[in-house]
Amino acid sequence: MTYATDQHPVSLSHEIRAWDGKSADDIRAVYDRHCTTDAFVPTLVQLLPDPSHQKGASWLIKRYLDQGGTLPEELGRQFYASISSLEHWESKLHVLQCLPSVPISVECKPGVETFLRDCLLDDVKFVRAWAYSGFYELARQYQSLQKEAIQILELGLRDEPASVKVRIRKALKAGF
Repeated sequence: MTYATDQHPVSLSHEIRAWDGKSADDIRAVYDRHCTTDAFVPTLVQLLPDPSHQKGASWLIKRYLDQGGTLPEELGRQFYASISSLEHWESKLHVLQCLPSVPISVECKPGVETFLRDCLLDDVKFVRAWAYSGFYELARQYQSLQKEAIQILELGLRDEPASVKVRIRKALKAGF
């Protein structure tokens, strides 16, 4: 991986593309080098739709939010506008895990709902599990969806493997 030096700064985009997609230490180092710059989060949100950046950008956004960061409303809208283009299951998972930290505006609600429904059908159990949690988050913000969300969660309890049911139970236990 190529790193920035004082004489030859390497762009965030280049570092994400150069990341092997596996090394947690390397992607954490990218975060540490760039997280304090003003352009960090806007750049990540801009890079998220690009398949060559999705996995790294989504990981870095999740890390930023996990560290207590927030997305301003406009960046939140851009973030949600890009989710329909996600190709990698890890990127979908990262975005699903970000839902509790990024409020879903009224204009983003239909796209998020479609994304969640698609993720419920994903082959990857982790994605499905977090999609159930995502429906809980959406219904928590939009009371009109609570009845349907409960039905979806209850169907998941009936049909999903034990590893997915754990996440569903957490959502049901939290309540609305």
